Amino acid sequence: MLEASNNTELPAIPGKRYFTIGEVSDLCAVKPHVLRYWEQEFPQLKPLKRRGNRRYYQRHDVIIIRQIRSLLYEHGFTIGGARLKLSGTEAKDDSIQSQQIIKQLRCELEEVLDLLKR
Repeated sequence: MLEASNNTELPAIPGKRYFTIGEVSDLCAVKPHVLRYWEQEFPQLKPLKRRGNRRYYQRHDVIIIRQIRSLLYEHGFTIGGARLKLSGTEAKDDSIQSQQIIKQLRCELEEVLDLLKR
């Protein structure tokens, strides 16, 4: 298991579109077999699979992996607890995003109404 202090020293995520499992392993300081296991345990983690079942991770996958790593290694969560925490975070993010979209639509509709009144 990695020490908690290592998480603050993770390298910056490069501006690439896709990452191999080896690159993600280096970026997140987690071994490839652990990444494959986490794919089974966390439904949020779904890398693309191409020829020969090779995994290609995107930037958001790397961010999720770093969150999982932090929950497990720094905060002492179990796999089940980390899964619940991440799904709760997703629900909050979706709710906030929905509220922002509704607010924006409302403003646009009010502008259209003002134009129609003229």
